[in-house]
Amino acid sequence: MPRGWPVPAPRCTMRNDSNRPPENDVMQAVVLSDRGVGFEPDYPFPEPGVHEILVRVLRAGICETDLQLVRGYMGFRGVLGHEFVGIAEDGPLRGERVVAEINCSCHRCRLCRDGLSNHCPHRSVLGILNHDGAFAEYVAVPRRNVHWVPDRVTTDQAVFVEPLAAAFEILRQVPVRDVQRAIVLGDGRLGNLCAQVLRNAGCRVLVVGKHTPKLDLLRRLDIETARLDEVEPDRSAELVVDCTGSASGWETAMRFLRPRGTLVLKTTIADRQQLHLAPLVIDEITVVGSRCGPFPDALEALERGEVTVEPLINARFPLAEAERAFQTATRADTLKVLFDVADGPKQPPEPS
Repeated sequence: MPRGWPVPAPRCTMRNDSNRPPENDVMQAVVLSDRGVGFEPDYPFPEPGVHEILVRVLRAGICETDLQLVRGYMGFRGVLGHEFVGIAEDGPLRGERVVAEINCSCHRCRLCRDGLSNHCPHRSVLGILNHDGAFAEYVAVPRRNVHWVPDRVTTDQAVFVEPLAAAFEILRQVPVRDVQRAIVLGDGRLGNLCAQVLRNAGCRVLVVGKHTPKLDLLRRLDIETARLDEVEPDRSAELVVDCTGSASGWETAMRFLRPRGTLVLKTTIADRQQLHLAPLVIDEITVVGSRCGPFPDALEALERGEVTVEPLINARFPLAEAERAFQTATRADTLKVLFDVADGPKQPPEPS
């Protein structure tokens, strides 16, 4: 665990037997251990706390944070995965498709009472901090974290709710109405979603990346693109969003930002960084750390067809092929790898 990270309060593990399907003591899961990431066919079945419910996982996606966790970020050990959709096994939404926010907060501390529960010092985080995640047949989540998935949102689309919500968080943090020129650094899955959200909010967006097929996908969405090795930074951008997943993203961003511009950092990496901070002072740059975001906004955008996510899916694997799935996810030409965990209810027909 990184130095300075708050020590979480003990998690309630009081068993809630009404949530537990009978005759299940173990399940299949993808687990990060000291040996690396691998498939566990007999992982202990989750025991929901008194305020938690079980969700039967249908589909889950590998993201950059998962890849960084494998490289040592956060020192996490346990079941990975936090982008998922499943079937609620209990509660008001029992039998319905749901997604769940990843921060499991106490909702009693000062930060929680002030509306900052995502920053609760006692929180656990699904598949990231002191809480098993969703690369498994079942996951236990706080009841209050669960959101219903509308019928018009397909199961594949619902996998993207968590990262899409993170993209919408930018709109809560930055007054983008005043932004004429925005640059998204990184042509990967999160960069793609951030670019769509900013474009829909009225920004003129340029995505700068290194991978021609990924940039071609963005161009098909009518989003302007450029290769990093071909663009000449002119320091005209009022807003730069770093989605590179690289330690070099900071320095690259500074080459594009105008004085008094805003830099939004979406990248979390395992490597330590040495930063030259003087340009921030000289150019009076505003730096905004940006993480989790509003699930309702993401679900509404998917339901209305305002954001396109299906073309991001490159490959699918069962949980048993975890190592191959992660190897595929690390390839430069890969955008999104999904775990197909279980069958769900019949999908509604696609709107014509």
